[in-house]
Amino acid sequence: MADRVLIVDDDPVARRLVENIVSRSGYEAVTAEGGDLALAILTGGKTRIDCVVLDLVMPDLDGLGVLAKMREAGIDVPVIVQTAHGGIDNVVSAMRAGAVDFVVKPVGAERLQVSLRNALATRALEGELNRIKRSRTGTLTFKDIVTHSVRMLAVLRTAEKAAASSIAVLIEGESGVGKELIARAIHGSGERRAKPFVAVNCGAIPENLVESVLFGHEKGAFTGAAERHAGKFLEAAGGTLFLDEIGELPLAAQVKLLRALQEGEIDPVGAKRPVKVDVRIISATNRDLIAEVRAGRFREDLYYRLCVFPISVPPLRERAEDIPHLVRHFLLRFSAEEGKRVRGVSAQALAMLMGFSWPGNVRQLENAIFRAVVLAEGDEIGIAEFPQIAALNADVAASDTPLVPRLDADVRTEPAGGVPPLVLDTAASLAAQPSVSPYATLPLLDAAGDVVPLEAVEAAAIRFAIGHYRGQMSEVARKLRIGRSTLYRKIEQLGLAPGAGKADVAGR
Repeated sequence: MADRVLIVDDDPVARRLVENIVSRSGYEAVTAEGGDLALAILTGGKTRIDCVVLDLVMPDLDGLGVLAKMREAGIDVPVIVQTAHGGIDNVVSAMRAGAVDFVVKPVGAERLQVSLRNALATRALEGELNRIKRSRTGTLTFKDIVTHSVRMLAVLRTAEKAAASSIAVLIEGESGVGKELIARAIHGSGERRAKPFVAVNCGAIPENLVESVLFGHEKGAFTGAAERHAGKFLEAAGGTLFLDEIGELPLAAQVKLLRALQEGEIDPVGAKRPVKVDVRIISATNRDLIAEVRAGRFREDLYYRLCVFPISVPPLRERAEDIPHLVRHFLLRFSAEEGKRVRGVSAQALAMLMGFSWPGNVRQLENAIFRAVVLAEGDEIGIAEFPQIAALNADVAASDTPLVPRLDADVRTEPAGGVPPLVLDTAASLAAQPSVSPYATLPLLDAAGDVVPLEAVEAAAIRFAIGHYRGQMSEVARKLRIGRSTLYRKIEQLGLAPGAGKADVAGR
């Protein structure tokens, strides 16, 4: 979804001029004829605004007044001010009031495009840095999870319901899908978010130390116990204890864990009496725990105690539409961390990444982008920066017509016959906007290997657009950038039924 720019100007001619520039630049324009209406849009919460182009001189509430009201309301949307008077005093006042840039009316298209791109990119970087800070303090929320997948969004909606209570949650999924991220979001969205979030990898604890690590021990309880140790349960008191890879827990420790969950108390090694604990349990596993129960390797009663609210996270190969957005997210993050000016991924590299199966899921993709950023010598990452992926996915990398992702928010033009490059020019990578499938396949070769006629490509695009926008012909015409009369004429010329494409929607 394109970034949305609010244009505030009392002059209808100037407002229309800026609106045309914004629309031609690939953004969605929203207009307001005065400061009061602009504030109503910004504070209403019904319309997402990513940037504001604000006239300084207006009747009633002027530009400086709007900036002051935005600051009072805590609205951190970047603002570009424009004025017919380029005096230094106006510029200084606007910048002190919170504006990120200024332009002089009438503004040129290139000047405004650069200003918009810089403002949105800066906001994206600030958002990513804040996300990193929150992840390190354990206060992530569901808004921090990057996804556009319908399946993954359904998972997050389920997890949000779990966050509203203290119910025990079991998160299931392959390694690297983001189970701990969801656990942190549940914690960060619940009543215990101000308390500790303690993560324990049950598979990384030596078997003879499991009880001591989880429940603690008293001084002198065993050889080497030189001092008292509180244990993870007490560390997480009042907060959340995340038991990762719970299927790796030894049977002996499973018994004590079951008692802790049932009675709300633990028995530290060497302690004379039990200790009451108040923790929320979220566990995760990449194993089939039902199979482990049947094999006698996991206690059935513990399983049902942990699996009160199961959440299954799909692997990355089943939500490939998330790959472009995750690539943007990791590219922005690692470029900032490594101090490199890498702004995009080439069309061929993006097609290769989308065609790969990712057995290591999101963690593998994250590491691949990190390595690519380190290897990058220019401002764009290509196939050469993914040698391991290219070797495993040579067929996709060599193809000229793989998947064609819809990247409306970031790509201004699409090269014919290929995948559009991914460019980090806007903050769209941070806007989690639910939508239908963000990519589609357009066949450009027929069964004989010849390029299909242009008429067939046009018919396929129109048919898909009709299905994609569920028969809303005004929206179809607007997105295809043709008039409605032209659209209906092409439908008749190409022999497309009025309901063309609806079957595609039903089948997805």
